[in-house]
Amino acid sequence: MEAAASPLYHFISSHQSLTQKQPRCYSTNFGLVNAAETLSESSPSTSLESLSSLQFDYEKKFNSLNSVRAMHAKMIKLSNEWDTKKNMQYFISGYLEFGDFQSAAVLFFVGFAENYLYWNSFLEEYTNFGGTPCEILEVFSELHSKGVNFNTEILAFVLKICSKLRDMWLGLEVHACLIKKGFDLDVYTKCALMNFYGRCCGTESANKVFKETSMHDSLLWNEAILVNLRNEKWAEGLQMFRDMQALLVKANSLTISKVLQACGKLGALDEGKQIHGYVIRYALESNILIRTALINMYVKNDNIKLARVVFDSTDNRNLPCWNSIISGYTALGYLDDAWELFHEMKTCNIKPDIITWNSLLSGHFLHGSYQEVLAIVRRMQSAGYQPNRNSITCALQAVSELGYLRIGKEIHCHVLRNGLDYDLHIATSLVDMYVKNDDLTSAQAVFDCMKNRNVCAWNSLISGYSCKGHFEKAGDLLDQMKEEGIKPDIVTYNSMVSGYSTSNCIKEALGMIRRIKSSGMSPNVISWTSLVSGCSQQGYFREAFEFLTQMQDEGIKVNSVTVASLLQACAGLSLLHIGKEIHCLCIQNDFIDDVYVSTALIDMYSKCGNLENAQKVFQSLEDKTLASWNSMITGFAIYGLGTEAISLFDKMREANILPDAITFIALLSSCKHSGLLDKGWKYFDHMKTDFGVIPTIEHYSCMVDLLGRVGYLDEASDFIQSMPMEPNAAVWGALLTSCRIHGNVELGEIAAEHLFKLEPYNAANYALMMNLYALSNRWKDVDRIRDKMEAMGVNIGPVWSWLKVDQRIHIFSTAGKIHPEEGEIFFELYKLISEMKKLGYKPDTKCVVQNISEVEKEKALLGHTEKLAITYGLIRTTSPAPIRVINNTRICSDCHTVAKYMSLLRRREIFLKDGVRFHHFRDGKCSCCDLW
Repeated sequence: MEAAASPLYHFISSHQSLTQKQPRCYSTNFGLVNAAETLSESSPSTSLESLSSLQFDYEKKFNSLNSVRAMHAKMIKLSNEWDTKKNMQYFISGYLEFGDFQSAAVLFFVGFAENYLYWNSFLEEYTNFGGTPCEILEVFSELHSKGVNFNTEILAFVLKICSKLRDMWLGLEVHACLIKKGFDLDVYTKCALMNFYGRCCGTESANKVFKETSMHDSLLWNEAILVNLRNEKWAEGLQMFRDMQALLVKANSLTISKVLQACGKLGALDEGKQIHGYVIRYALESNILIRTALINMYVKNDNIKLARVVFDSTDNRNLPCWNSIISGYTALGYLDDAWELFHEMKTCNIKPDIITWNSLLSGHFLHGSYQEVLAIVRRMQSAGYQPNRNSITCALQAVSELGYLRIGKEIHCHVLRNGLDYDLHIATSLVDMYVKNDDLTSAQAVFDCMKNRNVCAWNSLISGYSCKGHFEKAGDLLDQMKEEGIKPDIVTYNSMVSGYSTSNCIKEALGMIRRIKSSGMSPNVISWTSLVSGCSQQGYFREAFEFLTQMQDEGIKVNSVTVASLLQACAGLSLLHIGKEIHCLCIQNDFIDDVYVSTALIDMYSKCGNLENAQKVFQSLEDKTLASWNSMITGFAIYGLGTEAISLFDKMREANILPDAITFIALLSSCKHSGLLDKGWKYFDHMKTDFGVIPTIEHYSCMVDLLGRVGYLDEASDFIQSMPMEPNAAVWGALLTSCRIHGNVELGEIAAEHLFKLEPYNAANYALMMNLYALSNRWKDVDRIRDKMEAMGVNIGPVWSWLKVDQRIHIFSTAGKIHPEEGEIFFELYKLISEMKKLGYKPDTKCVVQNISEVEKEKALLGHTEKLAITYGLIRTTSPAPIRVINNTRICSDCHTVAKYMSLLRRREIFLKDGVRFHHFRDGKCSCCDLW
């Protein structure tokens, strides 16, 4: 025994020398102990012999602690059988009833501890009367200090309590005592040792006890496996179970249920099925604990069918069994089936408990049924169930998603009325709810009332201030957090990175990345993704790809959110080839089923001129979300395919998907790009009455644009005057653009006057007004606008177009280097223009805002960057590959006409993305039907 235990003895010694923590000191003063020491001196032997047996009424109840002590003393003095188990149990209960826990513990150690069957019942009775296990250890320490010798059974019991209290030092002392005395440990003591080391020192120490034991019986194997599984060493526990089966050692029901749990945690469906076979082979199917574990295992492995088979074949289903199958259905999204089981459960006279209700709540929340979550909370209250911490936390999360601040405040009142505000999880959820509902004042108030703030509460509030741009306040909280001894974690810093990134503070976000590194942590995928996402949202598309490179240099793999942000950058830069590469990456890494990735793919293909691929991605989605429908409708809108957009909207309604504000912006945009005035009015009128969507400024802007484009300028002006909110620059800009199309100078001047006030430094507004004046040959007014721009310091930026040929980007700009193949390009363009004129083409010189001759205007038109880019594409690419050109301004009418002729003469498809929309030229026609 000593040789086998010596390595653990060295472990004990080294553990004591390596840590500064001192063992817990137990001290007490027991009258009963002192009386026991002098008992033999004060009690004559003759009295004991003459009264060897005392008849005692065990039904009689004690009326006070003194009566217990008096009767106990009388029994000791008058009977030599005072320490029978029945007597001991009687007096232990008496001492416990009147609160003398120490005397009860002394009696237990003296007469009961050697019997394993009494351990759990004693502990249960002891704690039920208000005693604490710590007091039992105090009694043990006192007796031990007085020189009382204990056998292995008592020491095993003490080890069990040390495990419960995580009292490592006393447990190590007990083990040292066992080694010192050379006890040949029985299996129960070995199990107690393994349990103690597993809870207090880790599985390695527990496994060492197991390995140093020469004989491994079933009890020891089962305990070894359970120790590993309790410490979430799932793979190790499963391997030990395999080893155990190889030796034909039988597992008990608790071990089997825990190993099945490990199979669920590891996603080990095959191993779980094998254990199911083991259960059948050894006729353990009737064990309800194992059956419940089997249901949970199959659910965790996403196999609800097999879980249901196990459930249906269970005869005596208890409440945990019902809860497991209902929880499984809700977790996997089969919400209707879960409700059916819930009702069936009642018909079987099984009353649901709070776990049943919470399973329904969590399942509905996980699958986006936020309204239903709140309905379930009300329903469970009506049924007489008081929401607990999990219920309230789930409801608050649903409120956060729905933005129902009023209901969130009602839940807060419920928490206060029921005294639940002390709960750390509820308080943290309240802070988070207020933060996500933009009520930072209430979030701060809840936070200030929290007595014990965890890192999650700090992170939630810091994130709230950071995301709203209150960086000084967020920084102060970060410093205060450190002062209060709470160490910021990576989530804390990531919230700051995200806040800076989305607020266009890229340098500060990078600084926070450096701060993460200086604090001893490493930026993770969320840190870099926050930076990439922020850049994409703010239009810094090139920087997004630069940060991606840095991220990859540090060995961090992208996740689905990173990919969605990169696709957004591809859409912004119209980088179709890179977008396709990212699409391949999504397929390789199983990101394609992510709703954000799939929606970003549809958006990317639409904005990069490949509507066909966008439709393919959309059609391949099994579960089409509102966002994916909106993205596809928007794709049709930017191509001017109004009929297709409306048809898709109808299909969306047939799929019972309710439209939102974004849906109607996309619909109205498709109507304005297609000239569908009546349809546009219909959707605008019905969006509030039929769908409950209140029109915003964006919807009004679309309607002004729609009215203006089809020539109803006066109606558009009247519409603006009747708006329930103040018109913004987008509304007046839509009217000015329509005035330029139709040459209405009077209304154009009114719109421009408002725009010059709202956006005094937006060069596009000045350019539109100059174009409008030029159309009417009002050159003095053109010069006046130019002078005004010069006085304001407003400059019209360079116009550029680019296309990709043979993996190289070719840029054509009004300001910059001349393309090296300019001569060949102009030669081909002159040739094309000559061919066009034979087909009836006439240059639209109204597009030139210069007071020069018609001949000079025609020459100026030839220099438009769109023409040069398309011509170069015709020279350097071959059919059937389409030509894709990106332009930073709205295409002029002359370039639009020329592009149609080019597509006809050279029989090529041309995709041109201007500053407003896409134009798809084919066979002399454009997808916009000349409505742009």
